Parts: sequence; structure tokens; C-alpha cells
Amino acid sequence: MRNIKYTDSAQFQCLEHLREAFMDLYLVHCGLEHCQPSHSIGPSFRDEYIIHFVLEGKGSYTVGGITYFLSSGQMFLINPGEEVRYGADPDEPWTYAWVGFNGIRAASTLKNCGFSKQSYVLPFKKQDVLVEHVSNILTSSQLSLSNDLKRNAYLLLLFSYLMDNYNSIFGQTHKNGDIRYDYGSSVYVEQAIDYIKWNHSRGINVTDIADYIGISRTYLNHVFQKELGISSQKFLMDFRLHKAASLLMSSDLPVTEVSAEVGYDDSLAFSKAFKKKFGLSPKNYRSHKETMEHFTVKQPSTDELLQLMKP
Repeated sequence: MRNIKYTDSAQFQCLEHLREAFMDLYLVHCGLEHCQPSHSIGPSFRDEYIIHFVLEGKGSYTVGGITYFLSSGQMFLINPGEEVRYGADPDEPWTYAWVGFNGIRAASTLKNCGFSKQSYVLPFKKQDVLVEHVSNILTSSQLSLSNDLKRNAYLLLLFSYLMDNYNSIFGQTHKNGDIRYDYGSSVYVEQAIDYIKWNHSRGINVTDIADYIGISRTYLNHVFQKELGISSQKFLMDFRLHKAASLLMSSDLPVTEVSAEVGYDDSLAFSKAFKKKFGLSPKNYRSHKETMEHFTVKQPSTDELLQLMKP
């Protein structure tokens, strides 16, 4: 077993290798770092859960083949046993705080903070409150039973803050088994589009999207019809096909690879859907790309997608 270690410098504060003092939820390590440009970690695996909170600057986080580009006010989760890589931006390197933890209640606690296997990145507000909790943990660095209790208390307060943060941002109320948001159904659509943008290559379906947001498939379809005038299934299919058209125009990838890149396991089914959408097979579309530029859709932002898809 490694010895408990506390490091305190201008660029790096870290309390690590803590013993398992509690079974339900316990701190493994905690820290604050002002990273150097392009400083990176990984690919690596961890035995514990870790949440990083981006306080300043920018960086990226890669998990499950998906790269998230993050900035101040966002946090990202590392799950045990998953290969991850993360690093600071070369021009605006991030400063982040983090907590590593474990315990039999860790997974359920994270779920109540908004994290899931499909939701590794979330926003946070009230940065000063978060930094205060982390600083209090680091201040309680001396090894004693009293400080064990203090560190765990501050960890629990941190998770209480994260649960309140999630409820504050997404305004949860419950009705008929669905989670509803106080400031309109457009939030569901924006969440769904973000999920599709990051996960369309993984063969997701409408049920996956609804489960990620926490509403029923029927209600998800309702809000898409309300906000965009089309079903959620049609939006997902159109997104994939427009992305495929962009890849055909901008790369030399074989059609089978383009099909896989946009989430189709069956390249024949992809070709049929593509031809139905654009009037040409993927192969013919590529060969006519000089005259087909008006079919190409660049990867738009969430706001642009909302505007593009409105009737």
C-alpha cells in the first residue's frame, strides 16, 4: 500500500493515496492544478471514479472513442476501468480541480448528480462554492480521525452541491413518470441533439436518446414534433445521412467505412437510405461532388441545427 502523500506548490496541490475510511462513499485523492500548455495524461485506466472541474482555460477529454472539448464551467467524469485521455489546450491551458473517490454508493450518487454512461460531461455553476469544498478537503491534510471525518464531510457537501447544481440547471419536476424541465421542451431537443452529435457513430437509437435524457420515447418524439416539426427518428436518420454526405465530399474513405462512421452496421441498408434521401448512391454522389455541393451539410452547432430543422 502506498503512503498517503500531500503536495502543496504554486502550480499543484494534491492529497492522495488516502485510506478507505468509509464504505458508502470515501475520498481517494483530491487536487488542484494549473496545467502547462498541451500537458496530457493517458491513455490510462483508473480504479476509482474521478470528477475534474474546469475552472479556467480549455482542454479535451477522450473516452469511448469520443473526444469532448471543454472550457471553464464544465466537469467530466472518469469511470473505473475505462480507457481515457485528457489534456490541456496548447494556447489556453486549463486549470482544474478534481476529486477521486469510491464506495458502494458512488454509482448511485453520480447518477443523482446527472452523470451516466452516456453523459460524461456536465456544466456546473457557483464555482466559488465548488472551490471552497475542494480547498477545505486539501486544508484537512493532516492524518487524524478528526480530519478523516472532515474530508468525508466536505466530500459529501461537494456531492450535495453537485445534486443541487444538476437540479438547478435542468429544473427537474416529475409528472406521469417523465422528467420535465421548467423552462420548456426545447431543452430536451438541445440535449438530444448534443447526444446525437457525440454518439451517432455508435449505432444509437431513439430509445437510447430518451434514456439518456430521462424521458419516455413517446415524449421525446412529442417535443421533436413540437420544436422541429419532425420525429426524433427522422432527425437522427437525417443527421447521419448529412454527416455521411459531408464525409463523402471531404474524404476518400470507402463507402463501408463511411457507413460505419455514421452508425450503420449494414452498408447495404446505409446505401439504400442514402439514395432515398439524396437521389444518388453514395458512390455516385461522390463522383458528382463538384455539382452536388448544395447537398452537403457542414457539422452545425446545436443552435444552427435547431434553426435548420424548423419547418
